[in-house]
This record gives sequence, C-alpha cells and structure tokens, in this order.
Amino acid sequence: DNQKEDIEEVRYKGNTAMKMKRLLFENLTLKIAAIVFAVILWIFVASRGQTEVAMDALIEHTGIPKGLEITRHVSKSASIVLRGHETVLKNIRKGDVRINIDLSRAKKGEMTFQIRNDDVRVPYAATVTKIEPSSVKIVFEETAAKDVVVRTVITGSPANDYTVKSVTVKPAMVLIEGSKSDVRRINHIKTEPIDITGLSESFQQETGLDLGDSSLRSKTTRVDVNIIIGRKGK
Repeated sequence: DNQKEDIEEVRYKGNTAMKMKRLLFENLTLKIAAIVFAVILWIFVASRGQTEVAMDALIEHTGIPKGLEITRHVSKSASIVLRGHETVLKNIRKGDVRINIDLSRAKKGEMTFQIRNDDVRVPYAATVTKIEPSSVKIVFEETAAKDVVVRTVITGSPANDYTVKSVTVKPAMVLIEGSKSDVRRINHIKTEPIDITGLSESFQQETGLDLGDSSLRSKTTRVDVNIIIGRKGK
C-alpha cells in the first residue's frame, strides 16, 4: 500500500510539473510579444510630458581651508540643463538650482575644479543632463591681517558761521583680514558717510565701516564718531 501511495505521489508531481511547463512555454511567442509591448507602452507613458530647460545657477563654495582666500573666480555661475516632467520644470525658479563646490583640497595658486552632477542641487524629480562650463578656475592667496587707521567720511557743511572743530572716532584703529594682496594695499578704512548739512551743534553717532568689494573683513563692523561743531572764530 505504501508503495502504491509513493507511485501515485510521483505521478501527481510529474503531472503538475508538465502542466506548469505547458503553461510557461505554451504560446511563448505571444507572451514575449506581450511583454515587449508592455515595456514599450511603459516607456511611452513615462516619457510623455518630458522636456528640458536651461537656466543659470550660482556657484557657491564650501570647505575653504583656513589660511586661504579666494582672489579670482573666473566663473561665478554656470548654465544647467535640467530634464523632467514639464509640470515639475515650469515651477522651478532660478534660486531653486544651486551649485556647491567643495574646496577642501584647495592650495595657494590657481586650481581647476570639476563641476559634477552631484554638485548641483536640483528639486526632486529633475535630473541634470548638461553643465556648462563643466569646470571652474579659482585663484587662492594666503590670508593676511594688520591694524589700520579709521578715517571718518563727512559730507555736507554745517550751518552758516559754524564749522567742524574736531572729529574723533573710537576705536581709532581696527584689525582687518583678507587676501595678502588686498591687505598690503590698504592703509586705512573709511566710515560710512556722515551728513552734517545745516548742523550747529556737536553730536555723537555710531556708523559702519566701508570695506568695499574686496576680500577684506573685520570683526569690528561699527565705530563711534564724535563731531564737535562750533562757531567760526571761537
């Protein structure tokens, strides 16, 4: 009896395997054609509405080594071509796309940094297809520091028969930092203009420092200016 049961079980398994084989390979050509058609249909549906758009993106930096300053940057922006669904791309604004270059390997002198797709920050569902230029050249200099005199900038004239008797500023000197070439050429720092038009009394005012557009910076950003105004001849 056990032998008969084993034989029946083998026959059942064999029949099942044959049925599965027939199901798998029966009309194989039609099944392959159906799969190919489904893939083509998926690609068609997925690609509908896909488009590309070009826009300029600002180049930003991170990881500048301590003791180095950027003195020349040939390209401050790059043209980026994005691909994605038109409904996604039409809502992207210029500020949504940025390029962030890691400068941690920077050294003194001129260096070239490649702009990779991973360096471009783009909104979800958009991909970068082109970057122009694909690299940027940046010149680095050593950082320098020194103390310089603060000079007060005064505009206008006091009231009739009045004149400026004296001007004092505190602190009288400030420490500036920046690239070696910029620091070397600076001997003083000017304040923001103070208008005294029509004034006949002395006054004290806090004002900012004008560091210009160079790489210069200072921990002291504001100073106190004391202007003494008195009658002429007294």
